[in-house]
Amino acid sequence: MMLWLTQWFIGAQRRSQTLRHFRRHGSLKTLSSRSPDPRTKGDLPADLALVAAMDVSDVLLHLGSDRRGLDVSQAASRLARDGPNEIDHEKPMSGCLHLWRCYKNPFNLLLTSLAALSYLGRDARSTAVICLMVALSTGIRFVQERRSSKAADALKELVRNTATVVRPGMAASEGGATAGQMEVPTRSLVQGDVLALSAGDMVPADCRILDAKELFVAQSAMTGESLPIEKFSQSELPGAGLDHGNLLFMGTSVVSGSAKAVVVTTGPRTYFGKVAARATATESSPSSFQTGVNEVSWLLIRFAMVMVPIVLLINGLTKGNWLEAVLFALSVAVGMTPEMLPMIVTTTLAKGAVFLSRKKVIVKRLDAIQTLGAMDVLCTDKTGTLTQDRIVLERCIDPRGQPSADVLNLAFLNSHYQTGLKNLIDRAILSHIELQAELQLEQEYQKVDEIPFDFERRRMSVVVAKRGGHHWLICKGALEEVLAVCTGVRGQSGSDVPLEADLLEEVQSLTQRLNQEGLRVVAVAMKALPPLKSTYTAQDESSLVLMGFITFLDPPKESAAPALLALAAHGIDVKVLTGDSPLVAKQVCAQVGLSLRPSLLGTAIDGMSNADLAAAVKQHQVFAKLSPLHKERIVRALCANGHVVGYLGDGINDAPALHAADIGISVDSAVDIAKEAADIILLEKSLMVLVEGVSEGRKTFSNMLKYIRLTASSNFGNVLSVLAASAFLPFLPMLPLQLLVQNLLYDFAQTGIPFDNVDEEMMRVPLRWDPRDIGRFMCFFGPISSLFDIIAFATLWWFLGANNLERAHLFQSGWFVVGLLTQTLVVHMIRTPRLPFIESRAAPFLMVTTLSIMVLGVWIPMGPWAAYFQMEALPPAYFPCLLLILSGYCVVTTLAKRLYLSRFRWQ
Repeated sequence: MMLWLTQWFIGAQRRSQTLRHFRRHGSLKTLSSRSPDPRTKGDLPADLALVAAMDVSDVLLHLGSDRRGLDVSQAASRLARDGPNEIDHEKPMSGCLHLWRCYKNPFNLLLTSLAALSYLGRDARSTAVICLMVALSTGIRFVQERRSSKAADALKELVRNTATVVRPGMAASEGGATAGQMEVPTRSLVQGDVLALSAGDMVPADCRILDAKELFVAQSAMTGESLPIEKFSQSELPGAGLDHGNLLFMGTSVVSGSAKAVVVTTGPRTYFGKVAARATATESSPSSFQTGVNEVSWLLIRFAMVMVPIVLLINGLTKGNWLEAVLFALSVAVGMTPEMLPMIVTTTLAKGAVFLSRKKVIVKRLDAIQTLGAMDVLCTDKTGTLTQDRIVLERCIDPRGQPSADVLNLAFLNSHYQTGLKNLIDRAILSHIELQAELQLEQEYQKVDEIPFDFERRRMSVVVAKRGGHHWLICKGALEEVLAVCTGVRGQSGSDVPLEADLLEEVQSLTQRLNQEGLRVVAVAMKALPPLKSTYTAQDESSLVLMGFITFLDPPKESAAPALLALAAHGIDVKVLTGDSPLVAKQVCAQVGLSLRPSLLGTAIDGMSNADLAAAVKQHQVFAKLSPLHKERIVRALCANGHVVGYLGDGINDAPALHAADIGISVDSAVDIAKEAADIILLEKSLMVLVEGVSEGRKTFSNMLKYIRLTASSNFGNVLSVLAASAFLPFLPMLPLQLLVQNLLYDFAQTGIPFDNVDEEMMRVPLRWDPRDIGRFMCFFGPISSLFDIIAFATLWWFLGANNLERAHLFQSGWFVVGLLTQTLVVHMIRTPRLPFIESRAAPFLMVTTLSIMVLGVWIPMGPWAAYFQMEALPPAYFPCLLLILSGYCVVTTLAKRLYLSRFRWQ
């Protein structure tokens, strides 16, 4: 059942593209001319405008909450009252409305018009066949879409976002990140919930800030402004719209800092929900793949619009029966339209999406499967991808390299008291749980404040008071950034010495040796301050004393080297983008078999123009000491060089690059902002899982291209044959009823293509969407089928004597069989560049469908229903001719394929 992920995905895809457009291209205002200026007070929900002007205590009173948050029973009752915190999607349609939507498409409307003309012309049999075609087309789509919604819901449940809420009496062991907190699905949030937000979190609802510390929020999804905005908790006068400094809006993200905020509005009542409701009525821009498919469809439709009137005029003038000529011309038009294209494309993509989900790859946008198959450069971070998703704390040493318990104690205090995003380094430090008892945290220390991490400072600090005495500012972060704010070094005797040039050189030499061993080095520094204030900022991170270093081992994954070889075998160049030092990156890359060419550092990128960077990314495979902006620039430079770029990342610093890449790839354990930016989610952070995803993406894309090439070339050839026959025959080469039946049978023969096998060599190279290749293929192979149609015409006319009006049904029956068999056989001839049936065999399902249709096509004129379709039994002499024609067709098509391969690439 899950194979039929069709129309629901198209609707979901359009919605996700709309939301993706918000995040990638800026202001929501660009999506709908009817949207008012989002900065005006009138566009701000009334509840938000009201609470923005209130004091924190009044806000909590107004919302029926307090700083301890809502208890479980309160949250449950409010959820039942207000509904889930979700943006309104398209509501399930009634059965009748859904059936109408399935019927209402250009192809069915064309067929209905043809049925009406047939009925007026008193051709009941043609009317019945056309009605059957419409009923089958509509019915199949209706059933598929009903099934698809259930399958799609199952896939959506595999990826969930959560939020940290404050719950009174909740212990840390009950699932909360800390005591008094717990993780809940974002859809379960209600008005009055108190949220704990930190760097990397997506804001899950419209909120009023209660407390904020160095809080910077990215609002580009709402306002189009690229720079983060600092937020505070103080009340403000109404009228500032989205510029309110004490409000957080659904869809924005926390760049740095931390906050406590209370939920004011949820779901469709949020500002984002109201604008999204307007925006979903506006069509989003189609992807490159959708554009390409549309180009092929319109190419055939335009070709039909030119050729069908010619067919009409030729047959009307030469045969004299204009009603019959109209019906025949419309039947030709039906045969030329790619009516199965939407079903084949969506079925193929849906099958690929479901298969990938079994391989732990969740596709958020169906079109991403095509991009995954076209990817030829993969940019990835190092930690958790090339290395194990865990970090081992190796050493705690003083500035001279001697073991130091004090350094570990200070690092533990820093990691324990910080409320921001705890990364792998923090987890490794906090795994030394025995220090909590040794340090007597509850009795000896009290947290005063913290200075959250950001990617410019690359360090974070906490301020603690020991038994009410002096404040200790404890700083932990990247080596260069911590050294930049240090003026002293803790000596062996416990006294502090100035950080002079010779001592700085000694420290740098020590850390360089550690990096060469493959160890990641984090510096720890501190200073004592008088207890004169309770609020600290980044400006207080000055004149620190370097206490020492903590080093971590980030061992490579056993699967990394084989996965990199597999990606290289698939024609994908892997580039490593890391914020770590070049020595550590080089050591890890050497262990997994990547190139040891010199790394390009972020400091060098700063001085490069876009043109210089575009040239530099061709020469380097490892990029180190990068900021989020550096990663984004590298990805854009690769895209500008004509590559299809994928980016695999899971951190806050990866979000800009995920947006910039052609296909963003993240993992289920990533921060919210990374998952939101990604097109594909891996349930396991492994390059080997991605290799399987690439293979399935290419298989899916290859099968779609098969159908498009087959349809284009077959339809082109059929029109040429019809024109030739209409010009010289005294009767119609095939009756409208017969053309429609032939088209219906051929369409059914194609339903096995989404399940077809794909040759290994087709999966080793990236596949690109190239409409010019489709046109070239159509013009190359289409005339071959016309040539053998003309040979069949000559055989029927001169050899079998079907050369007058009395023998017209024999001629039409003979061409019906030849046309159907060549169209069906060509599926196997040009589905592969290899020798068909011998070097490459189709999947069993495709073999069964094509063979069944071929047998049925021969049986129709020979069986008891022949008279119904105005056919007659074919004489025995016809079948040796048929075998010769089919054999010649296979031989010539094979030779033409060899010629085509000698000049063009086969996709």
